[in-house]
Amino acid sequence: MFEMSSPLSLELVAALCIGLSGAPERVSRRLYAAGPGIATALNVLGSVIGFVGLVLHARAGGTESLLLGRLPVGQLAFGLDGLSALFLIPILLVSALGSVYGTSYWSDREHPGSGRRLRLGWGIMTAAMMGVVLARDAIAFLVAWELMALAAFFLICTEEENPEVRQASWIYLVATHTGTLCLIGFFALLGHSTGSSALWPNLLPGDADGGPATAVFVLGIVGFGIKAGLMPLHVWLPGAHANAPSHVSALLSGVLLKAGIYGVMRVCGLVPEPPLWWGGVLLGIGAVSGVLGIALAVAQQDLKRLLAYSSIENIGIITIGVGLASVGRSLGRADLVALGLGGALFHVLNHSLFKPLLFFCAGSVLHATGTRRIAALGGLARTMPRTFALFALGAVAICGLPPLNGFAGELFLYVGLLRTASVDAARGSAWASVAAPALAMIGALAVAGFVKVVGIAFSGAPRSPAAAHAHDPGPRMLAPMVALSLACLALGLAPGVAVPLLRNAISAWDPVLGDAGLALSELVPLGYVSVAALLLIAGVAFGAVYVQRRSRARATGVTWDCGYAQPTARMQYVDSSFSETLVDLFHWAVQSHQQRPDLRGPFPLVSRFRSDIPDVVLDRIVQPLLGVADRGLARVRVLQRGPIQVYLLYVFLIVVALLMVTP
Repeated sequence: MFEMSSPLSLELVAALCIGLSGAPERVSRRLYAAGPGIATALNVLGSVIGFVGLVLHARAGGTESLLLGRLPVGQLAFGLDGLSALFLIPILLVSALGSVYGTSYWSDREHPGSGRRLRLGWGIMTAAMMGVVLARDAIAFLVAWELMALAAFFLICTEEENPEVRQASWIYLVATHTGTLCLIGFFALLGHSTGSSALWPNLLPGDADGGPATAVFVLGIVGFGIKAGLMPLHVWLPGAHANAPSHVSALLSGVLLKAGIYGVMRVCGLVPEPPLWWGGVLLGIGAVSGVLGIALAVAQQDLKRLLAYSSIENIGIITIGVGLASVGRSLGRADLVALGLGGALFHVLNHSLFKPLLFFCAGSVLHATGTRRIAALGGLARTMPRTFALFALGAVAICGLPPLNGFAGELFLYVGLLRTASVDAARGSAWASVAAPALAMIGALAVAGFVKVVGIAFSGAPRSPAAAHAHDPGPRMLAPMVALSLACLALGLAPGVAVPLLRNAISAWDPVLGDAGLALSELVPLGYVSVAALLLIAGVAFGAVYVQRRSRARATGVTWDCGYAQPTARMQYVDSSFSETLVDLFHWAVQSHQQRPDLRGPFPLVSRFRSDIPDVVLDRIVQPLLGVADRGLARVRVLQRGPIQVYLLYVFLIVVALLMVTP
């Protein structure tokens, strides 16, 4: 029964309100001028209703279900538990803040042809993502999943007049429908095993040993992994994130990728006692995605593409946590389940805060300078001081450094991975030996990558007139960035506030082991983390004041200029030279195309150095294979003659063949 006061009903009302936020201005021309304000107001209102529902659910606890109707092949069943509630938080938060940001960043005055279409797709995509985490029937889930995929496609190709944007959007469309095809097979096998279309059932322990469960696991990981951007299934992600409007990139990275992670978590929770190799596979995939994702990020010369590859790295970190939880479930260790899934879910929340913050800052830079090339920037710390401060804060958070939230989230995973080494000397240490060093390498490379961005783009002298005349954005763009930065700081100083959310989500994922021991505050010293964070902030503040006072007493002058009396902006490191040493360490995976200057003769022509970083999987594997398939399929086009008689003959021959082979 539909009760407006129930938490689940409020979430459905919120989804409806947000989904229709872009509709009024499409219905009546009279609302064109007020369209951005109406869409933003409905989006924010829907998010407020959704958060009210989450608060009520947190107080009541448990699981809530609702059946809205029946379909010929399924039913419109929805549900709300601790895991769904946690994933709703970033959906509601980023969608509301992004809608406010977009009113200034993508205004109708600057983009008269695409603003209304973008706002309509924004609301539909947000509502569809809410439907994905609330659906409790395979048909309802697939409808929401496909609606989410199509809305994201139209958001990515907002600037459809740009060939690069069109290519990125079509690559995304092919990839997402490949994942949907895998999910159809996943749900078909799952329904055959359980005899029902209900989502996320608990299979019998014995089912994990057979082929069907293995097929369900593989199809689920591939189908959801494509959406999450796990390597090597990430081919759509860099182009889509780089070419979409920046607040759309924030929604894609901060929220859409989590829909894939949500599915991966649900798949791993299907079997009470999964094979140990399930967790091992996820740990391996997470380690590869994390290390190669951040290695490719360090090599990028495009600011938004760097952030896109960094998203792959963070999804890898989350997958490491899910793999650790699966290993703990296989070994019957509640502490590993709590640490692994708790770390993964904490990083889901963290990533949904600092990655939209970084994309918003990148959008501010693009809005002010008109370029995403890091080498064309420089000196933005002086011309855009607020954006610089917020970007630096997001960079510290994403690198997992104290005192911000990224450190507290990764601490869960370090503690859990170190515990696996002592759980089972024959099995547990093998998984930890792969994932723990990979996690440490991910952190080190992340620091290098974001030091490059801050050092090249924000420090030094401006390398272009656009960078020299850049300015901070207005309050409608700054306010969402400040809100996200404050959330990063709050979770870093008081990570314990997230423990109740994590506990409810873990209990929903694994009710048996979850209730056995979820004292996360005892497993991870969150109290000491808070104290250390406060002491660190106090120490940095004291050091800054001390240095500032000492600098007043010193004379100022020109720094050592290496013999150049008049240094120019060209006498600075660029991004490619800064990261060249690290990129060379991964030359087998990060293969750069370099066009060197051709200086021949006494009077050589003007020549420039150019370096491009292609995606090895997309450019060296996927696209060549698709080219071969296209040439092969061209040979069978002769079968498509056109006359209806030929097609009837094909149907007749197939029916005869089926009758002959059917026993």
